[in-house]
Amino acid sequence: MTGLAIRVLVVDDFQPFRLFVCSMLRNRLALDVIHQAADGPEAIQKAEELQPDLIVLDIALPKLNGIEAARRILKRSAESKILFVSQESSADVVEEALSLGASGYVVKARAGSELLAAVEAVCVGGRFVSSGLSGHSVVEDTNMQAPDRFGHRGAGKEIIHSHKVEFYRDEASLLTGFTRFIESALKVQNPIIVIATKSRRSRLLERLQARGWDMATALQQGSYLFLDVSDALSKFMVHDWPDSAQLSKLAGDLIKRAMKASRRGHPRVAACGECAPTLWVQGKAEAAIQVEHLWDDIARSHDIDILCGYLANGFQLTENRHIYKRICREHSAVCSH
Repeated sequence: MTGLAIRVLVVDDFQPFRLFVCSMLRNRLALDVIHQAADGPEAIQKAEELQPDLIVLDIALPKLNGIEAARRILKRSAESKILFVSQESSADVVEEALSLGASGYVVKARAGSELLAAVEAVCVGGRFVSSGLSGHSVVEDTNMQAPDRFGHRGAGKEIIHSHKVEFYRDEASLLTGFTRFIESALKVQNPIIVIATKSRRSRLLERLQARGWDMATALQQGSYLFLDVSDALSKFMVHDWPDSAQLSKLAGDLIKRAMKASRRGHPRVAACGECAPTLWVQGKAEAAIQVEHLWDDIARSHDIDILCGYLANGFQLTENRHIYKRICREHSAVCSH
């Protein structure tokens, strides 16, 4: 995106909500609302004419719905990023909206708390999906054939790039986010890897057992693997910098173990953890960003869903905002809770 300010086109047929969005965006000096549109054809016309950096787009538009408008806009204004803000929360609609090339999706009910975070994530090259839709898989780069790092890539096999980061306001919301992520894998009998501190691993197990999951059996079968974050870091950090070969070996060994323990024919491994967040807390921001970059490579080259969890309080300081943006860029989706 070019220029001193990010140029935004806001599209919604309900004027009060459109004005609400504009007022939120105008409170940020880096955002410039250059036009408001009320229907699909006007959105297409103004996108082509103005070439905005960002388009905040509703789906339920008169004359032409937002999904079809987005398809046409991306042909006429290819550099524009699209952030859907809609009442619709259907998984099929969200999937269609993101798969056509949109960078984010916010449910209107959460716009007051999530809109600015979504705009910021999208503008730095990340993706944002509303927390109420956190179980949704974001599809990205599915046509690319990356090298098979672990020996599981078949010719022409589609890989879903799923490397998500969530920023949590406190410890309780972090545990809730990790629990929800793990449960989504348990429901479809996918194997799980958890890399976290001992206290967080214990609390996660307590929560999952309290919610009715047979974690003792999952641990015994090896379909629920865990590793202490300090032990994990010791295996690939060399002189305070991540060694890519050693991290690849650690990840590859864990993934192979998890897949071997799975009772499904074609499992998709789920992994959540706090390697990079731990480095961030230790003041090793550059190392944390590099770890995220390496895990993103792993997500692109293997059938694995990755969730990284950060406590957001450390990113509220102005001097840390650039680190936040760089971390977002290393992920396929960004959420704040």
